[in-house]
Amino acid sequence: MIVMQTVKQFVLITICTFLTIMAKAQTDTIFRPDSLCLKIDSVESLFLQKNLLLLAQRYNIDAQKALVVQAKLFPNPTFSFGTPIYQTNTKQYFPIGEQGEISAGLSQLILLANKHNDQIKIARTNAVITEYQFYDLLRTLKHTLRTDFFNVHYLLESAKVYDKEIGALKQVNDAFAKQNGKGYISEKEVIRVKAQLYSLQSEYNDLKNQINDLQSELRLLVQTRNLFIIPDVDTAALAALNPAKYSLSMMIDSACESRPDLKIAKLNIDLSTQNYQLEKAKSVPDLTLQFGYDQQGGYVHNLATVGLGVDLPLFNRNQGSIKSAKALINCNKVSFGATKANIEEQINSALQIAWSNDDLLKGRDLSFEKDFNRLLNEVFKNYEIRNITLLDFLDFYDSYKQNTLQINSIYFNRVRAFEDLDFYTGLDFFKQ
Repeated sequence: MIVMQTVKQFVLITICTFLTIMAKAQTDTIFRPDSLCLKIDSVESLFLQKNLLLLAQRYNIDAQKALVVQAKLFPNPTFSFGTPIYQTNTKQYFPIGEQGEISAGLSQLILLANKHNDQIKIARTNAVITEYQFYDLLRTLKHTLRTDFFNVHYLLESAKVYDKEIGALKQVNDAFAKQNGKGYISEKEVIRVKAQLYSLQSEYNDLKNQINDLQSELRLLVQTRNLFIIPDVDTAALAALNPAKYSLSMMIDSACESRPDLKIAKLNIDLSTQNYQLEKAKSVPDLTLQFGYDQQGGYVHNLATVGLGVDLPLFNRNQGSIKSAKALINCNKVSFGATKANIEEQINSALQIAWSNDDLLKGRDLSFEKDFNRLLNEVFKNYEIRNITLLDFLDFYDSYKQNTLQINSIYFNRVRAFEDLDFYTGLDFFKQ
């Protein structure tokens, strides 16, 4: 009788300890002393100010704009000067004067067939392409940033469950260890508690590694060293997300107007067309104007001459380059069509996924979580009167953990689907 009372008291103490730890504040997880709670707008602001890849691409834009200035410049004239090293008649080195001999020449290359303007057009197009490459990089990195931000949020929510349950199981395991050998607790229960504790610790470690990888990527994006970002998420705004906010045709039109990669594909057609015009112009020889002066080497003294120079296009008329440039036009036209078709398919697929995840979340029974919490107390009462075993009690808490992880996964998959729609369409589903 005394033994049974002792066992009951021990069980009650153990379960009360378990429930106390499970119900305590959910702040003692993997958060570090250098943690900083930030909203998505603040994270994006840091990203725009500090990201090194964006900074490098901005310098690349400046470099391409400088090449436009270079393309506008005309070829420099060429000046030549000559004099004998030694004149035998006067026995002078480098003779200059009335008895000396000097010759000089000045030549200027004249670009024909509008080559100069074609080169300027190509440089300008390359500069515009570089700008759109910057916007495409910005859009891609921003998508990664926002996706990682929300992923970290829901993983941290899942980490809280592990943190609580592991802490509780440690207390139970320690309590069992103190009673080991006294006959109050079966060895089977002791082993089961330890096995579940080790399993949870392994899962928790994998989860922390995943969070740390995402944190590392976030730190690189916003260039904040040794900072653990805790996402401050507006759950009400996320709950209001609606895949029907924009029509499919509106999304496709927005993508065609705003997607930098599509604009780059279109500009590549323009660039190849401009290059084709330049290669055709190169088949026309350029003209060289020549001016010359010779003091005594001509048939008269102080001979001044003027002349023209031009290549004779007998063999090389730039045929191969022209043919290659024309083929590149067709290649870029096909690439543009492929890019556009890919964009439309991306939007269609992302929209279907958004609808699917939205329906899955909204189709859940809202009272399910309340019922789960209510059953938590019922399970405790049943265990208190020994209607269920400790193993059944732990199995229920394992189910609670799995349900929480699943819900967090559903929430994140839904948010990620809307982030993908923003990324593919250029629209803002998150704007209220």
